[in-house]
Amino acid sequence: MRIFAIGKVAVRALQKNLLRTSLTMLGIIIGVGAVIAMVSIGNGAKSQIEAQIANLGQNNIMVMSGNVRRGGVGMGFGSSGTLTKEDLTSIEKEVIGLVAISPEVRSGAQVAAGNQNLQTSILGVSAEYTEIRSWPIEIGSSFSPQDVKAGNKVAIIGKTTAKQLFGEEDPVGQIIRIKNAPFVVVGQLGGKGMSMMGSDQDDVVMVPWTSAMTRLTGATTFRSLTVQATSGDALTDVQNQISELLRQRHKLQPGQDDDFMVRTQTEISDAATSTSKTMTLLLGAIASVSLLVGGIGIMNIMLVSVTERTREIGIRMAVGAKGSDIMWQFLVEAVFLSVTGGIIGIALGVGISMLLSSKMNWPTLTSSTSIGVAFAFSAAVGIFFGFYPARKAAQLDPIDALRYE
Repeated sequence: MRIFAIGKVAVRALQKNLLRTSLTMLGIIIGVGAVIAMVSIGNGAKSQIEAQIANLGQNNIMVMSGNVRRGGVGMGFGSSGTLTKEDLTSIEKEVIGLVAISPEVRSGAQVAAGNQNLQTSILGVSAEYTEIRSWPIEIGSSFSPQDVKAGNKVAIIGKTTAKQLFGEEDPVGQIIRIKNAPFVVVGQLGGKGMSMMGSDQDDVVMVPWTSAMTRLTGATTFRSLTVQATSGDALTDVQNQISELLRQRHKLQPGQDDDFMVRTQTEISDAATSTSKTMTLLLGAIASVSLLVGGIGIMNIMLVSVTERTREIGIRMAVGAKGSDIMWQFLVEAVFLSVTGGIIGIALGVGISMLLSSKMNWPTLTSSTSIGVAFAFSAAVGIFFGFYPARKAAQLDPIDALRYE
C-alpha cells in the first residue's frame, strides 16, 4: 500500500469514533498549549528584565562602595562610603577607554512647589549622567559642568515628580524646595518606567552631586559611581583598570579583599536574567509532563484500537497486506493524532499568551523557536508512543487474527 492510501485508511479509521479521537488529542492539545504559554511567560519576563537593564545605558560599569557589617550582618555593597572625591578624579583622569563618569549621591527628601509637596528620591549626579543612562531631556536641558563645579542649586525632575508638583504646567524655570533649600528646575526628564525592583524611576529629582553633598546630605563619600566605556569590547579592560587603581588608592595588600565592587553591564544583565532563565526552563519542564501524559493516552487508545480491530487486520493480511503496511497504518494514526493535537495546541498556547498580555498586562513573548520545539516534540510523542501498538499490530498472525471474535 502506498503512503497516501495508508493515510486515507488511517484517517477513515479515526473518523469512525470522533469522540474518542478528540479526547485522545486533548492531552496533546493541553500539553503543547501549556508549554507554549509557560515558555512565553518566562521569555516575556526575561525580555522585560533585559529592557530594564538596557535602561541603565550602554556600555556602563557600576562601581559600588564597600560592605559594612552591623551586628555581624553584612549590609551589602554600597552601605559603606569607601569611594571618595579623589577616587572619582583619579578614575576620570587615569583610566583609558572611559567616556564619562558620574557619582551617585542618593537620599530621600520632601520636595515642595507652591502648595504641592511630596516625598521623592533625590539623586546627586554629574552633568553627563543623563547621557550615561541614555535618559533624554524632554523639556528644557540638563545642568552644566559649571553648575556641578560651583554647586549651583539647579535641578532636573522626573516625569512623575513634574506631574505631581506642577500638573500640566511647564516646570522649567519653576522653583522647588528640597529640605527648605530653593532649586531652579532647568529640565524635565523623559519617561523611564519601572525599575527591576518595582520602583518608579520617574519619581526623582536630580541635582549636581556637589549641591547634594554640601546642601542636602552632608556626605563626604560616594556610595556608587557609574562609568561609561567607549564600547562593549572595552568593558573588561576598563573594569580591570578601575579595580587596580582603587586597590592602589585604598592601599589594599595582595590577598586582601576589595572594599569596593566593580560590575559591568553584562555581568549585571547575566545575574538578573539567570533566575528568569531557570524559571522558564522549570515552567516548560512542568508543562511538558502533560505532553508525556498525552502520549501515554495515545499509546493506550492505539493498543485498544489494535485489540478492537484484530479481525480487520487479519482480513487485510489475508488479501495481501504486508506487516509493514499494517504497522505504517497504525503509526500514521498515532502521528496524525499528535500532530493535529499539536497544531491546535499551538493556537491555544499563542491565544492564552495574547490573552494574558492584553487582559492581565503580563509580559509575554512567544518565539518561533518555542513553537517549533513544541510541534516537533508533539510529533515525536506520536512516533514514540505509536510505534509499539503499530508493531504489535504488524506482528499479529493472520490466521489467529481471523479467528478473533
